[in-house]
Amino acid sequence: MIKGVKIETTKQIKKFIDFQHNLYKGDGNYVPELYIAQKSFLNKKKNPFFKHSEADFFLAYKGNKIVGRIAVIKNNNYNKHWNSNVGFFGFFDIIDDYEVAKTLLDLAVKWAKERKLDSILGPENFSTNDTCGVLIDGYDSAPVIGMTYNKKYYKDFIEKYGFKKEMDILAYNLESEDMPEKLLRVSNKIEERLNDNGITIRNLDLKNFDSEIEKIKKVYNSAWEKNWGFVPFTDDEYAIMAKDLRKAANTDFAFIAEKGDEVIGVSFTALDLNKALIKLKRGRLFPFGVFRFLKAQKKIDNVRIVILGVTEGYRKLGVDVCFYAKTVKAAKDNNIVRGEASWILETNKMMNDALLDINAKVYKRYRIFKNEI
Repeated sequence: MIKGVKIETTKQIKKFIDFQHNLYKGDGNYVPELYIAQKSFLNKKKNPFFKHSEADFFLAYKGNKIVGRIAVIKNNNYNKHWNSNVGFFGFFDIIDDYEVAKTLLDLAVKWAKERKLDSILGPENFSTNDTCGVLIDGYDSAPVIGMTYNKKYYKDFIEKYGFKKEMDILAYNLESEDMPEKLLRVSNKIEERLNDNGITIRNLDLKNFDSEIEKIKKVYNSAWEKNWGFVPFTDDEYAIMAKDLRKAANTDFAFIAEKGDEVIGVSFTALDLNKALIKLKRGRLFPFGVFRFLKAQKKIDNVRIVILGVTEGYRKLGVDVCFYAKTVKAAKDNNIVRGEASWILETNKMMNDALLDINAKVYKRYRIFKNEI
């Protein structure tokens, strides 16, 4: 018999985090997240998400053995932005047993009904500003930083329960050498035309990072607010995100487009730290993990385009093409052999077309599911 247990104590949270490590032990493509970061992220007193929304965490037991986990979430900011009444599930991990999945999803439905929600989407941990989606295609390689990984049977179990596809999220692979030379030349001409119209593209100024990050915030809110799944950052949430960006920032891979003093586009690419995290045992830096991490970090040869957006009114001018071209040039100059652009909504025709134009190829696909309750 499978039993679901709500967890609250620090000891239980540790078990919640560690279950994933136990489940994927021996899987060469599994990348453990930093334990200290996960512990803080799930802490209701530390994560600013809990200032405006709520979530509960559950473990599934078969006898005395942990066999699954789930979080059930009510994101009030999402519902306010979209005038909706939905819940979410996330942090979903299970052994290869449908009864475990059913037990946890039953708990999620019960939790959502108690709050009079009308449907559940997921997985999202806690929103699209965080990690989300079930990997449904592209199991032959490890995920890049900020992307998810799971067993193949997750999709089947979620669908068997009654969830339907809501949205697919794409990850594109781009080899540095595959960037068409013609497009690089075209991007130079596009940038000349942009300059003639008062639009310039420059590198991020790390010396004035605080003011730069505020400019990026304005672009993010205006460029993404109509995108499926968008949730606006609160000031506290954005401050944490900015802190993470600062740690990963490399001016060679960060660009800002401006029209006069107005920022109209931004592109931010980060080193794929998963190449180093995969070396850690159970996500722990100490006592010896820090040395493995630092050694592996020096050998990272791939990146992820994390943010790329242009405000409405300045799209279709080629700003995005210039961003991609500059990123690829920076990659070649820094001995980066490949990059991933993710995540990209399957419905975002402009972004998908731009990536296909530079010979990028879809190599991973993630899915968000929905179930009416």
